[in-house]
Amino acid sequence: MSQLVIYGSYGYTGQLIAEAAVERGFDPVLAGRNREEVDRQAAELGCEFEVVGLDEPKVLDLLLEDATAVLHCAGPFSRTWEPMVDACVRTGTHYLDITGELGVFEAIHDWNEEADAADVMLLPGVGFDVVPTDCLAAHLAERLPDADALELAFHAEMGVSRGTAKTMVEHIDEGGAVRRNGRIERVGQAHESRTVDFGWGHDGLHAAAIPWGDVSTAYYTTGIPNVTVYMSMPERAARQQRIAGTLSPVLGLSPVKAGLKWVIEQTTDGPDAEERASEQSYVWGEARTADGDRVVSRLRGPHTYSLTVETALAVARHVLDGEAPTGFQTPAGAYGPDLVLEVDGVEREDVV
Repeated sequence: MSQLVIYGSYGYTGQLIAEAAVERGFDPVLAGRNREEVDRQAAELGCEFEVVGLDEPKVLDLLLEDATAVLHCAGPFSRTWEPMVDACVRTGTHYLDITGELGVFEAIHDWNEEADAADVMLLPGVGFDVVPTDCLAAHLAERLPDADALELAFHAEMGVSRGTAKTMVEHIDEGGAVRRNGRIERVGQAHESRTVDFGWGHDGLHAAAIPWGDVSTAYYTTGIPNVTVYMSMPERAARQQRIAGTLSPVLGLSPVKAGLKWVIEQTTDGPDAEERASEQSYVWGEARTADGDRVVSRLRGPHTYSLTVETALAVARHVLDGEAPTGFQTPAGAYGPDLVLEVDGVEREDVV
């Protein structure tokens, strides 16, 4: 099998992906900037490894020059995507990552022409952010081709890893976002709420709007110009988010962010194996036309981190098998709405 590099392989999600990749015969090269961590991990998993920082372009090129693809797992991606994408374009290496950061999707989309000229695929968001939601968006667009509005929502009983929590802090002062008439608009935190029937016993849950990656990607996948994404949360939590939004000038200060990240480092581990095995994730979507036609579909699947492992490796396998359309891609744009159904335990149903 062609070579897969997993960069940031010793972080919480990177570790899960690396372990599963070895179990399934990918024979990945593990890489990152922390020699002690990547050396330890490589010895445990029996893999080759390289120590390289993203601020070392020549060494990064050496890492990637013989690789077919890199699966980038080192966030926050707002700080790490550009040197890796740049190196991939230079070396002709396909780029995958597990980001959910709205601005990162938009920024990588701007590299479409360079990637296409280099015969490189740039596909950010191959985890829970945004594979299940992107696939559901594509499915809804196929069901209602004239749709001009799309709403997506997800429900998950999920703890978060250190990396995810730090990424949330990184963007804590940016507020919410929606797409209107094809353009991304900034709005207040949790500016809209609604009730969502996620099915499978999770009906009538309160959900509030969030700046999820699909505000970017769903438009490129489906062409639908109006997109809002919701996450289930109690009404109290939505109110707290709106209050926090009024404090964004303070929360955005570098010392405040640094302090919050220090607390996360001391207190956050991420969900353990029992939690990942016992919880599931749920996605709901509705597409509408201006004339009032609507379709509703939903998904049920494994825990968010377990699903990230499965979808990331499903995409990696497609790429290593030679299925890699060049330029900027979204998961369902590259591999269709049924990509997520390749994962064991994922169910999809059409409601309306």
